[in-house]
Amino acid sequence: MAKANLRKRVARTTALFLKEGSTGRAVAQLQARLKKVGFNPGRIDGDFGPATKAALIGFQKSAGLLADGIAGPRTLGALALVANNSLPSVIPGVTVTLVSKMFPVTPVDNIRDNLPYVLKALVERALGDKPMVLMALATIRAETESFQPVREGLSKFNSSPGGHPFDLYDFRSDLGNQGKGDGAKYCGRGYVQLTGRFNYQKYGAAVGMGNKLASNPELASHPAVAGKLLAAFLKDKERAIKEALIIDDLRLARRLVNGGSHGLDRFSEAFHIGDALIA
Repeated sequence: MAKANLRKRVARTTALFLKEGSTGRAVAQLQARLKKVGFNPGRIDGDFGPATKAALIGFQKSAGLLADGIAGPRTLGALALVANNSLPSVIPGVTVTLVSKMFPVTPVDNIRDNLPYVLKALVERALGDKPMVLMALATIRAETESFQPVREGLSKFNSSPGGHPFDLYDFRSDLGNQGKGDGAKYCGRGYVQLTGRFNYQKYGAAVGMGNKLASNPELASHPAVAGKLLAAFLKDKERAIKEALIIDDLRLARRLVNGGSHGLDRFSEAFHIGDALIA
């Protein structure tokens, strides 16, 4: 019975992701629907080839969807071919053991203590699909390999020679900082290293804290808050991140979060390991 249920779940998941090379009745239905709404895939033959992909991308662009040429739940929902357009979640399979392989030098206890906060926050933001789970975990690997919501350390990029800590952030108007003291007050914290007055205000409000986070930035170092901030930050950039991942540009995906390529080696390694392990 258990194996039969598993086969049904696998079949359902496969049916919700039609792409080039897919065949069968579901593809024929997709082709017919695309033609009906004005995007001609050619012959209605149940064979997902280049013409079907081109028509599908045309529809996705028209509908404001991620134009990846794959008919997933959101695209099928927009075509009225499925009632439930939510993306399948991989989170049930994201275990401490699996994540430990993505974080080879990190104490397992750190992962065990912090992973639940991250996964809970991803679920709350509907970010349980594989690309965004990989993005979240790889971001943590790049930002805080200890898998703990840490405070940013001093470096030549945030503190000048002989200057006070984080003085190079004090007048960063792009971060919303307004003068002396703002650099240290709004330095990077959490799993995503939230930085700058603007981000503390914006994402504090986004996670339901109002101005409380901006008034007390150290709250961003609490695991539950850090998990919510990470998820809110990624949700805000979900579309752009997925467009970068479509073309396999991990450097761009990293830049969308970090603003640069700091930690790209760790980010890429964790992403690739997780991609191979997460079903």
